[in-house]
Amino acid sequence: MGFDLAQVQGAIRQHRGDGWLFCDIARRDGIAYRVLGLDLARMTTRRWYYFVPAQGTPKKLVHGIERNRLDGLPGETAVYVGWKELHERLQTMLAGCRTLFMQYSPENNLPLVSVVDAGTVELLRRFGKEVLSSANLVQFFEATIDEAGIRSHRTAGAKVQRIKDAAFRLAIDAVKAGKQLTEWDVQQFIVEEFGKENLTSDGLPPIVAVNGHAADPHFEPTRTGSAPIREGDRLLIDLWARENVHEGIYYDITWCGFMGKRPDEEYRRLFDVVVQARNLTKEFIVQRMAGRKPVFGWEADDVCRGFIASQGLAEYFIHRTGHSIHKTVHGNGVNLDNLETRDDREIIPGTCFSIEPGIYRGEIGVRSEIDVLVDHQRNVVVVGAEQQELIKSV
Repeated sequence: MGFDLAQVQGAIRQHRGDGWLFCDIARRDGIAYRVLGLDLARMTTRRWYYFVPAQGTPKKLVHGIERNRLDGLPGETAVYVGWKELHERLQTMLAGCRTLFMQYSPENNLPLVSVVDAGTVELLRRFGKEVLSSANLVQFFEATIDEAGIRSHRTAGAKVQRIKDAAFRLAIDAVKAGKQLTEWDVQQFIVEEFGKENLTSDGLPPIVAVNGHAADPHFEPTRTGSAPIREGDRLLIDLWARENVHEGIYYDITWCGFMGKRPDEEYRRLFDVVVQARNLTKEFIVQRMAGRKPVFGWEADDVCRGFIASQGLAEYFIHRTGHSIHKTVHGNGVNLDNLETRDDREIIPGTCFSIEPGIYRGEIGVRSEIDVLVDHQRNVVVVGAEQQELIKSV
């Protein structure tokens, strides 16, 4: 996708800034390269700056030995060699601008957006500039999904749901037949099915976790350290994948099951709590969107976390409620989070995110995850089945 100056300037004006300053060295800021349509593979050993004002012509500042680094972008070019000249020309470039959006987040609250180094921010403040977070602008350019992406998300969802069902069936059938099957075996089955369906998880294999392993939210089964799956075991499967195409958008779900007919009361109770929390959070977002009212990431997290706290289980819910989903499984849009960060970004149409409350108590771990797509008409859509009851052997 190429650089769209009118779109970028429109976003700057909408968020009431004077301009957006992009800068990089050594290809640190992938966001800048994607928004500007630059080739990330080209050599970048010296600092460059690209300033997009809310109105008017952009300006470029590049080093003398990499003076062509920003060719292809509109605007006037200034060249520097020494650091004193850099400071002078940067200050001239930004004359008349007071508020600057940058890939910065106060106190590193949104780490994926907080790319600009502290020294650059200090320099700009010395120039009398107010540095603002570009997080909301980044969300618009990095997290919204076009119609092709929405179709791809739906296609991936149908395939991932089928593979999830097949994985649980594989485990249940092995237990009934008394066959040896481990977490690793089920994980590798899922990976193989992804390949057959032209899906990819970009080298990040799914989570298959039995009993106490499920109480580790990011448990990673290995060939030699995996537990067998036996009668009476609790089983959690978290799997994510996208179509292996350019427009592929991830689909990411977590389901829980019991390798028997009658799960114990505590396991069933904790699972019911996370399902209720998930459903309440989705309904909160549905109502806000239908009423054309803003809904922020931290608010949705509060709804989910508040219900779990009301059940006396707050200390066992140790991660955010949900994460942005895009061409990477954790995208650069709003997260449902008021725990790890306070995400004050607004959920906007054309974005996708998970709702995945979890409770991790002693040897029991439960999580229920769905993907929510807010389409361009503000409809809240969940692709595929939403687990309401534990999967059981029948």
